[in-house]
Amino acid sequence: MTTSRRTFLAGLGAIGAASSLSAAPASASLRVNAKRLQQTLEDLSVFGRPAGGSFADGVSRIAYSEADVAGRKYIMDLMRNAGLDPRIDTAGNIHATRAGSRPALKPIVFGSHIDSVPNGGNFDGDVGSLSAIEVIQTLQEGAVRTRHPLEVCIWSNEEGGTVGSHSAAGDLDPATVDREFNGIAMRPGLIRIGGDPTRLADARRAAQSMHCYLELHIEQGGTLAKANIPIGVVDGIVSIDQYAVEIRGFANHAGTTPMPERRNALLAAAKLIEAVQDEVTKIPGRQVGTVGQLTVFPNAPNVVPGLVKHTIEFRDLSEETLVRLAEAAKSRAQAIAAETGTQITFTQIEHLRPALATPAIQKQIESAAAGLGLKTMHLPSGAGHDAQNIAQIAPMGMIFVPSIGGISHSPKELTSWEACADGANVLLQTILRIDAT
Repeated sequence: MTTSRRTFLAGLGAIGAASSLSAAPASASLRVNAKRLQQTLEDLSVFGRPAGGSFADGVSRIAYSEADVAGRKYIMDLMRNAGLDPRIDTAGNIHATRAGSRPALKPIVFGSHIDSVPNGGNFDGDVGSLSAIEVIQTLQEGAVRTRHPLEVCIWSNEEGGTVGSHSAAGDLDPATVDREFNGIAMRPGLIRIGGDPTRLADARRAAQSMHCYLELHIEQGGTLAKANIPIGVVDGIVSIDQYAVEIRGFANHAGTTPMPERRNALLAAAKLIEAVQDEVTKIPGRQVGTVGQLTVFPNAPNVVPGLVKHTIEFRDLSEETLVRLAEAAKSRAQAIAAETGTQITFTQIEHLRPALATPAIQKQIESAAAGLGLKTMHLPSGAGHDAQNIAQIAPMGMIFVPSIGGISHSPKELTSWEACADGANVLLQTILRIDAT
């Protein structure tokens, strides 16, 4: 075992040992300013709002867009008002650190992102980002000084593939800077927000350089809302396996080809899509499977389809479960191919490993919520987050608050103001508990 790896594991052990100390810090009565948090969320929503629209109309604050530039300026102004001195690294991430009483200690890092999908909502990423700044503002006003330095980080281009946090973890594909995200070229876009695409490696954070990383986020699903539970303790961010499937039949005239003689690739695809649904739902668990993209050739109304290409994506915290689901789908595909006279091939195009939360941090989140009189439940994150990248280099924990109706990436995305404040207070008290232990 290398020295760096040994040190990293020792750090995890220290947090684990500290979690056994259940006493709340002296500042346990400290609370965020809920009205101010609401106001900053509403103010941020202006940047990227449809012309003539309102908060309820959602936002298009695409990474590297003018709306993103303006929103980032607003965020940095908030940081300055909270007594912070923000800086931008070469990947476009915004960092700001509040000094601790023991500068030699590693920083407790927390934050999220403010970029959105096209025609998205005003809570995804924004709740965690503005709550992080609100935590600092609350500590300033309460004259509470932590032992550890506290670092707020607003990651760049989360929606385009968690680009900023990938850079921080040191595993961003260099070719990424030559791509486009939602029609915006990354290379000039990164320069526009203050980054430097020629020096992305400088944004890398060394393993063990953070005491831990925390991220508050809306759930983006309906589990918490249905259960009427205010706080979710995230077990981890799911693993993703994605496959490209090609089904080859034979294109022929739709009017002259008898039904028994057809080699209909689209029929085989329909049967395989149903098989995926069946295999995923017949076993207990939270695993999901999706066929989200399908292309038919020649795609004419009077031709029996001869070729279909589609995706299959499986997600779960367990990589073993994903392997079993893929093998089951392939077995079903062989039977379908024999039945329909087609050929079906699978090519794996993506494998993302799960990012598991650190149990000791989960316990601190639970204790913080309990101290606030808030019930919790454990659940996985089916969506990707910056936390999954930072988990490669630091102990990680995530806090979820309910999404009303389970709607996200939509103008109808909604989390109550009370839930936003609850999440911010749990974040605040979790930071104080980790710092105190």
